[in-house]
Amino acid sequence: MGIEIKICGLKTASTLEAALEAGADLVGFVHFPKSPRHLALADLPALAAQVRHRALTVALTVDADDAALAAVIAALDPDILQLHGRESPQRVAAIRAAFGRPVMKALPVARRSDLAAVPAFAAVADRLLFDAKPAPDDLLPGGNGRPFDWTLLAGLDASCPVMLSGGLDADNVAQALAVARVDGVDVSSGVEDAPGVKSPDKIRAFIAAARSAAAMKAAPPSTAFS
Repeated sequence: MGIEIKICGLKTASTLEAALEAGADLVGFVHFPKSPRHLALADLPALAAQVRHRALTVALTVDADDAALAAVIAALDPDILQLHGRESPQRVAAIRAAFGRPVMKALPVARRSDLAAVPAFAAVADRLLFDAKPAPDDLLPGGNGRPFDWTLLAGLDASCPVMLSGGLDADNVAQALAVARVDGVDVSSGVEDAPGVKSPDKIRAFIAAARSAAAMKAAPPSTAFS
């Protein structure tokens, strides 16, 4: 099975179309006012209609309460809820039960000890997303354009699908996949010209690089004849 590719933080119909045409498996929309990728509720229905039956839609929120989640779901009708805040395993389980949607939980990683929480979250989430832990002065919980040590994920058995995020771009995604051996990759700042401004060319380049890397990994070894 090939990897899944998620383009996150899309804001416009044109960049969304670039992601869809290039073959993104998942497209993410951010509803978090502090983010340069934030979308108002009124912006979501048109984008959702553009995606329908072409990819999975992901709604990214940060420590949202039930009312805020209900509003996002009503506007976007997402296939997956991405929780990118400090939600506990108990909160993740409650959200999944209350809204009946698959949940992807983002976990910040800087050192091996950060992976201690994996079993608790894997037991209640449908997917896990490993992202670089924010620096103390970062304003955002993700999308800061920095990678972490991918070797921390090598050999990790999370018992559910896992994706890698944090500082990925077209130049390093092949190396990231080779090292981390995850089920998918998620990019936001790595396909932007400026914070919140996606580049169609960078989106296409990232997806092509990730697909090429996955194909090389899946290809059987060649046999040389003398």
